[in-house]
Amino acid sequence: MSRTLVKDALNAAAPMDAILLQGWVRTRRDAKAFSFIELNDGSCLKGIQIVADAALPDYAHITKANTGASLEVHGKLVESKGSGQKWEVVATGFTVIGEADATYPLQKKGHTMEFLREIAHLRPRSNLFGAVFRVRSRLAYAVHQFFQEKGFYYVHTPIVTASDAEGAGDMFRVTTLDLAHPPKTEDGAIDNAKDFFGKKTFLTVSGQLEAEIFACALSNVYTFGPTFRAENSHTSRHASEFWMIEPEVAFCDLNGDMDLAEEFVKYLIRDIRTHCPGDLEFFSKFVDKDLLTRLEFVLEKPFKRCSYTEAVEILAQSGKTWEHPVSWGDNLQSEHERYLTEEHFKCPVTVYNYPRAIKAFYMRQTDGCAEGRETVAAMDLLVPGIGEIIGGSQREERLDKLRAGMALHHLDEKNYWWYLDLRRFGTVPHAGFGLGFERMLMFVTGVGNIRDVIPFARTPGTAEF
Repeated sequence: MSRTLVKDALNAAAPMDAILLQGWVRTRRDAKAFSFIELNDGSCLKGIQIVADAALPDYAHITKANTGASLEVHGKLVESKGSGQKWEVVATGFTVIGEADATYPLQKKGHTMEFLREIAHLRPRSNLFGAVFRVRSRLAYAVHQFFQEKGFYYVHTPIVTASDAEGAGDMFRVTTLDLAHPPKTEDGAIDNAKDFFGKKTFLTVSGQLEAEIFACALSNVYTFGPTFRAENSHTSRHASEFWMIEPEVAFCDLNGDMDLAEEFVKYLIRDIRTHCPGDLEFFSKFVDKDLLTRLEFVLEKPFKRCSYTEAVEILAQSGKTWEHPVSWGDNLQSEHERYLTEEHFKCPVTVYNYPRAIKAFYMRQTDGCAEGRETVAAMDLLVPGIGEIIGGSQREERLDKLRAGMALHHLDEKNYWWYLDLRRFGTVPHAGFGLGFERMLMFVTGVGNIRDVIPFARTPGTAEF
């Protein structure tokens, strides 16, 4: 007999004379003539009730069916006599596959998020994290669905790279050199030519630059993969390893980029609401009571567009005392972003045309700027409760302007020869953005810490599992 998943059993249209379930025991309650077991297999939030009669030949083994134990159950799917669910299973036989004793950490009681991070190998069995990772799976599917339906091509960009897409330098070094006795040059410096790739290499911070190569050949492409930042940041929104979605569109300007970002965010929210209603209901009940209202709000409201200069003026005239006072030329902080979305505009906001000096070298310089207030065609999409969720720009397609941007950021053109070639051979206007996958997960689940929406968090000092 083939296995039936719990979600399919709970959604059955009619009783079943024979059913096979396999899963893990959430709880067991013994009465005089029966035992009631809640069995969950991770296919949905709810478990299904198993009724085991004391007259069963193998009933003596019921004492091994403790919380956390794995179980195989043969039985009949019948209408439940109790309230709360439509179906239950009357067991005709069961086998305890894997026992779990009283030291099993996920007993039926409250657990702190900090404790659950310490048992990341077991926390997916909890209600919260089962829901989080089911939504994560569906959201990843929806990402691909969105771009594939729009005719984009999926490009796998390298994990190991010799270039820094951000120009920030906060990258993890990749090396096979003997760190205790590295090879040296004549002047005593480490001889990187002796390393595996013959030069310094790093874990990627972005697949954008490589995506631009393919956009200049296939027109519309996207990447979706892991990225790494060696920033010693301990906030609830930063991780050292996370996943990024980065579309790149040829013959596209900043307005087209902003349109795509807005459409993308709304598509993902709509998909999760359609396909994960039970998990979203759980989040709205136990994690963030305003979650469903906020998601509906984002879907219904048109996104406001506001220039960086306008945003700074709004913040200056707000009458609020900021932890990080802002003036023209400064980066916007989370408190500023959330004020714009949650208090001033009361809707998602796309801020565009940022100061050139605080943005990356590849962003297109805007024309007609006042002296001392040069800007680039960059945009950040801000949402209530999170702040920045997308960052993007129109790329600088003009060779002379790109070289000037590289000089401004003190980058060596020799390291970007191929990137400059894209501007020499058939250059086109193009634009793209990056969406932090975990940030989007935080937004659609209401979970407040990035460590709790990624299976195994990599943060400063933490690389367990």
